Amino acid sequence: MFKDFFNLDSPLFWAIIERFVINLFFLFLLIRMVYYRYSNKPMYVFSFFLMGIVIFIIGSMLPIVFNSAMTQLGMAIGLFAIFTILRFRTRTLNIKDMAYIFTVIAISAVNSLEWSEFPVLGIFIFNIIIILSALILEIFLVRNPQKIRKENFSTHPIVYNKMELLKPENNEELTKDIIEITGLDVKKVEIKQVDYQNMIAVLDIFYH
Repeated sequence: MFKDFFNLDSPLFWAIIERFVINLFFLFLLIRMVYYRYSNKPMYVFSFFLMGIVIFIIGSMLPIVFNSAMTQLGMAIGLFAIFTILRFRTRTLNIKDMAYIFTVIAISAVNSLEWSEFPVLGIFIFNIIIILSALILEIFLVRNPQKIRKENFSTHPIVYNKMELLKPENNEELTKDIIEITGLDVKKVEIKQVDYQNMIAVLDIFYH
């Protein structure tokens, strides 16, 4: 088993390393240049990068272990199912963050495929299409992205239990109360989820 431990003279190994570098480059463009720039949530950047790296390695190794390209398709479908379940168990992730999670999974799964019978330029084009789509949607469809980026707000989710202050007419009182609770210079509050059974809500707060 350890006879050729230091022998890396394998075309298959170096092919995976090449695809890994390419995958890491496109993950950097998506996560750091698009997601972080418009969402400003550094706590998710670590998770997205690690998720993409792990998914790529698993996707690259499974066909070698099981000698079947269909294994990658089953793996990708299984990962989507797992994170769909997590969406309903994790309160602090909004729909937009989940969309980025699925995009990271998709890019890493695509880049982990063997490209022997497909033009490499085509893979690059698919990656670029995905990243440009995210960028265009951020610029033209997300509400007030320029304002949030210009003022360089930090954002953080909190659990809040004063339900009477969630009414639109109490927005000013809500902001003041959150400032007193957190001690932060809160400029904006967004309601992400309301649990009327337990009388709590998940809010995104924007602060300097």
